[in-house]
Amino acid sequence: MAPVMQAIPRRLRRASAERSLIPRFSGEGDSAWVPTQRQVLRRIRAVIRMLGVLLWTPLAIIAQALMLVLPGRGKVVMARVYWAMVCRILGLEVRVIGQPASGRGRPVVFVSNHSSWLDIPAIGGRLDACFVAKSDVANWPLVSTIARLGRTLFVSRQRATTGRERQEMQARLAQGDNLILFPEGTSSDGSRVLPFFSPFFAIAEGEPRPLIQPVSLVYDRLAGLPVGRASRPVFAWYGDMALAPHFWHLAQWRGMRATLLLHTPLDPAEFASRKALSQAAWTAVANGAAALRQNRPARPAPGSFPVPVGDTAFA
Repeated sequence: MAPVMQAIPRRLRRASAERSLIPRFSGEGDSAWVPTQRQVLRRIRAVIRMLGVLLWTPLAIIAQALMLVLPGRGKVVMARVYWAMVCRILGLEVRVIGQPASGRGRPVVFVSNHSSWLDIPAIGGRLDACFVAKSDVANWPLVSTIARLGRTLFVSRQRATTGRERQEMQARLAQGDNLILFPEGTSSDGSRVLPFFSPFFAIAEGEPRPLIQPVSLVYDRLAGLPVGRASRPVFAWYGDMALAPHFWHLAQWRGMRATLLLHTPLDPAEFASRKALSQAAWTAVANGAAALRQNRPARPAPGSFPVPVGDTAFA
């Protein structure tokens, strides 16, 4: 038996043990279920990570509140630092393929697929931009405070407020901010990219006219192994799932990785309508996400420029 075990790569043995969630029966009674040693370690890991986030967040809130009253880009940098540290605390590695658009003097709207609350730290820790979130988030305890300090824009998607909300987003772009938008309008199960709502792209019709950079986001490693359909629910948070239990379950894992594929930016002036622009962005995001889910080599999709703005970066 020993030679056989030695022939199995250590990483595979560890990953197999990580994926075992079945409690061990003690034999002392019908309800006497006791956790295994590995399950205890997983729970300790989750508690440590939860405490890490809870300790880091108040410090970041104080720092960001100070940055908001100071001139310069400190408030933008601090928001990115906060989310990057959250990823580090949770043990999530974020790989980036491609380069964020510099904008060539124009603001940038990053449009991404959406499958989890984890998308926020994964993207926010890598891009200098403010999020556009649904208005419900403005009422979530603590989360709303973090979002407001990060200068998140809240939208209701109600017809009566669409015009005002679009003007607020365009005003933010005119001030020099970039925005991060989830055009699906909701989160998915991570196995596909839902259709984009073209009204979200009305933001590209104003002045200054921003560049649109499609972003594919896929969680592609868990316990150091490729993520498949069976393990994708560890990351996906959608429907009426409660946030706290999902966080607790995810925080027990290690060897997690997300990949951001930054596609070549699109120039809205080259599209006849916002529906055509929305479809082009969706195609780039959906194809890139499919390649990442299937563990195929993925490169930025072509857009309005011969190459991505800046050099292609792998991190």
